[in-house]
Amino acid sequence: MRKFVLALALLSVPFSSSVFAQQQRGTPDEQKACTRDVQRHCRAVIDQGDFTILACLQQNRAKISAACDQVLKTHGQ
Repeated sequence: MRKFVLALALLSVPFSSSVFAQQQRGTPDEQKACTRDVQRHCRAVIDQGDFTILACLQQNRAKISAACDQVLKTHGQ
């Protein structure tokens, strides 16, 4: 369960978007969009913090879902 919570916390990383920074957390839809990708492609680093997970998603950009890719793009990643 801890790993799942950490995966959902991925989008709590403050991105450049001021609206996102005010929310300090991705919307439930944004979290849902990337949860599977984190579990599939970044399982090995899931306990190493949000920045590491973000870097993993970026490294696996070609493999992640279109929805998660759009979330990253929306937040300048």
